[in-house]
Amino acid sequence: MHKFIKNYIESQARTMLKSPYADIEKFCGMLLEARENGKRIFFAGNGGSAATASHFTNDLVKGLSPGNVKRFKAFSLVDQVPVITALANDYDYSVIFSEQLKNYAEKDDLLVVISGSGNSANVVKACEYANEIKMKTAAFTGRDGGRLKSICNLSVIAPADGMEQIEDIHMLWEHCTICTIRELINNEV
Repeated sequence: MHKFIKNYIESQARTMLKSPYADIEKFCGMLLEARENGKRIFFAGNGGSAATASHFTNDLVKGLSPGNVKRFKAFSLVDQVPVITALANDYDYSVIFSEQLKNYAEKDDLLVVISGSGNSANVVKACEYANEIKMKTAAFTGRDGGRLKSICNLSVIAPADGMEQIEDIHMLWEHCTICTIRELINNEV
């Protein structure tokens, strides 16, 4: 067991060092631009990626907004459980995020989707709708980026194939993003 634990952690550390730093920096810029312009930021994902989406929203709203004149207007589409179950039951699971965006989103808002495969139908449909209304889109994906790679303005791809490893990397990037933005905000004049 010790050998497996050591191998997993050391392998993951080597993989994380292959992160696309320039894309993470661009992503930070997209979040800061949305904040500067008073735009809404929506997060979506499934399973572990839903937890990351919810966590991201929490860190932007609670972790970076209090005490600052300009706040992040971040919303988690994964935390609307009654809405999600009604949409999935009455229509189809693939529309649980796009239908919510139809109620809340406007041009130049930002949609951030998280999907290890980059192919989840509901996040793909959300991005397609976002593109229709001229929202900005960013994705955290893995493997080859899936469909999201070609339909998002920015696709930050984890250099891994295993879902657990991809999700680990996404959480590291989430906290890296929050800490980077906090540093920038703390240095604002």
